[in-house]
Amino acid sequence: MKKWSYPLAILTLIVFFALRLTYQSDMILSFDKKVAEILFGNRFIEIFHYIGEPKFVVGVAIILILYLAWRAKNYRGMLFVVLTFAVGNVLNQMLKKWVQRQRPDIEDQLTSFSFPSGHAMSGILYLFTVAYLLSENNTKARQIQLWIGAVVLTILIGLSRVAGARHFASDVLAGWSIGYTWFIICVFWYERRKRLFKPKN
Repeated sequence: MKKWSYPLAILTLIVFFALRLTYQSDMILSFDKKVAEILFGNRFIEIFHYIGEPKFVVGVAIILILYLAWRAKNYRGMLFVVLTFAVGNVLNQMLKKWVQRQRPDIEDQLTSFSFPSGHAMSGILYLFTVAYLLSENNTKARQIQLWIGAVVLTILIGLSRVAGARHFASDVLAGWSIGYTWFIICVFWYERRKRLFKPKN
């Protein structure tokens, strides 16, 4: 990863805790209301929540692990996927229970807690993981395509949760923030192990 990605992870961690402390403030509540008014009912954006659904994410994880095992022979990469996908999901559930924020008040609302958004957090984790691993040993042009795709889809998945009134905008921002931080922590482990076990000529 680029050197700037590491200080950015510290910044996103700060953003997460800032949102955790202020999500009930008038400023954040006003922000949530304004974003909801803009996005609510947007059917096109709402469609993207499907690619953030747990079943879809698990399916991607299985395909990626199979690719890493049989095609790339990257067994450390398989553990990297487990850390980002699975451990990231456990972290999200722990944070939800810690904060215990209720979801927006709509009919037939989900019963789980709202902060941080699981779709936003798992979205950034699985899409960035796919882009990161598939970028290895690839052309510069393909790397750019992979990362642009990952970023755009991550944004659309997060916004879909506001469009469908399943989350507040601050939940989504928090999910992106802590998701990116956890992703970079996993990348740090992966790249450090890669350097330590690099074959010597």
